[in-house]
Amino acid sequence: MKLVVIGSSNMDLVITVPHIPAIGETVLGGKSNMVFGGKGANQAIAAKRAGGDIAYIAKVGDDLFGNNMRVHFGREGLPPDLILVDSTEPTGVAQIFVSAAGENSIAVAPGANMNLLPEDLVEHKDLLLNAEIILVQLESPIETIEYIAQLIEGKDTKLILNPAPAQELSSLLLQQAWLITPNESEASLLTGIPVADQESARLAAANLIAQGVSQVIITLGADGCLYADGTEYQTFQANAVDTVDTTGAGDVFNGTLAVQITKGFSIPEAIKIASAAAAISVTKPGAQTSIPTMAEINEFIKANC
Repeated sequence: MKLVVIGSSNMDLVITVPHIPAIGETVLGGKSNMVFGGKGANQAIAAKRAGGDIAYIAKVGDDLFGNNMRVHFGREGLPPDLILVDSTEPTGVAQIFVSAAGENSIAVAPGANMNLLPEDLVEHKDLLLNAEIILVQLESPIETIEYIAQLIEGKDTKLILNPAPAQELSSLLLQQAWLITPNESEASLLTGIPVADQESARLAAANLIAQGVSQVIITLGADGCLYADGTEYQTFQANAVDTVDTTGAGDVFNGTLAVQITKGFSIPEAIKIASAAAAISVTKPGAQTSIPTMAEINEFIKANC
């Protein structure tokens, strides 16, 4: 496989509300729905639908949600034997509130995701070492992410680290990643620089480069993104669309980005394609339900870019 995605798989319990509830507030919502989610799963599905040669490794519980996920991934064309089953913890669950403005608030019970440990990956070492790119996030144990980085250090396999959800990372892990893709809050935590626009993103990118990061893409939602590689900075504008639900947009960006790189596109070229995919996703409700195919992405680019 050219691309291996490793990371979380959750059942998303989504409720639409007029506004995101404040602390102590009860808001009478509208529709509720159960959809497949989790950053790892979202990125894997995005990569697969964008035409990627991809494998996905995750861990789910031995329960109804987990069983349904294994069937779901098989239907999406992802090898079901790489979806590991944990007998001690339930499948991860995310409770998502989506406001009328398309904003979201998410609480996650990770469950089996946090039992995806380095020893689970030992039998898949050949798969990892023969991949062109490995894409990871931070909804798995940090020791697992560090194991992957150490395993491929000095090899041809490249590590793309999406440092989400935000947490502090060791300097060594930042230096081992070939590319990192934080959003505003994640870049702010990693650098101590409040990131709110392209100018502050540039300062944060320079800080990350100074920490030893090779390349960084800071995503800024409706303000696009910034790419830096230590010698130049490039800004990219977001595509203007009517936003319905931003859940999973960053995951769509990352999964699509990784696939385009394996197809031979440069990072700036891959950013433009991934931005189009993310723009499509926010016009539809849900995480995986909103992920476009490559045909849809190409049609969007033809019409809007």
